[in-house]
Amino acid sequence: KAAFINFISDEEWKSIEPVSSWFGPSSLLMSSMSALFKLSMWIRHGHGYLTENLGIPVWGSYAVFGLATLFLGMVLGLVSEALGTDWGC
Repeated sequence: KAAFINFISDEEWKSIEPVSSWFGPSSLLMSSMSALFKLSMWIRHGHGYLTENLGIPVWGSYAVFGLATLFLGMVLGLVSEALGTDWGC
């Protein structure tokens, strides 16, 4: 606590280089990281719901999410092919 108070009162913060805009809170990188974190929390809650509320075994929940991942990849691949989009692959 004392070190933080000294950091502020002695104005040591002026010698620190500011964060670049690439790593700023509103940058595309940080917004993407936030979206991935929110997705991971949604998956965690979904796993909990499937195993605790519905009584599906853990391996069953993994199978549901694995199949959902495969299905989503297939749909995105079909949409990409239909639009003629090359994602660099």
